[in-house]
Amino acid sequence: MSPTIPEQKSNLRKDCRQIRQALDSVFRAQAGQTICSQIASWPIFQKAQVILSYMPVKSEVDLRPLFELHPEKRWVLPRILPDHGLRFHPYDPQRLVFHSFGMAEPDPQLPIISTQEIELVLVPGLAFDRQGWRLGYGGGYFDRFLKEFHGVSLGVIYEALLLEELPRDEHDMPMQWLVTEKKIIPTKNQAYPAISKTSSPRRRTARSVG
Repeated sequence: MSPTIPEQKSNLRKDCRQIRQALDSVFRAQAGQTICSQIASWPIFQKAQVILSYMPVKSEVDLRPLFELHPEKRWVLPRILPDHGLRFHPYDPQRLVFHSFGMAEPDPQLPIISTQEIELVLVPGLAFDRQGWRLGYGGGYFDRFLKEFHGVSLGVIYEALLLEELPRDEHDMPMQWLVTEKKIIPTKNQAYPAISKTSSPRRRTARSVG
């Protein structure tokens, strides 16, 4: 009997954690710096003013250098809610608290930023495939957010964890773009909207893939 999609994902998570943990810490640091440079030179990043990112955990790609190099951007971080949703607050390095999952989150007393204000989201994952599909940690937080998001999504991953194809189910949401230490890759799942400083980006209809 073939394994179910949840079983396939569970097995893949174990494999991907091992692959990521096996990456040398020096390599991870260098790859992270290269990825930050790739993003910084990307025209969509340069146009975006309000950017949702994340605080790294468990050897994820560290994007914090971007926060320091581009203080002119309005950086936003997610906070996990008890109902498995996300709430968004400004990034303030002096006002971070730690979630039980191990990652730093914004102080819940900080102002709330609406989803409609966010133009670009930088999404972590255990792995992505070349079509833009994501293997996360199983909570579904980003997938629920992305269903309501109308901006540009960029999946952030080491090249070693960019796979040819991932199992997926009806709740999964694909990325529009991917970035590794080698390049930025447009995916074929969705058209992407332009970002302007005077109007909110609008998501076009997702195209199906085989």
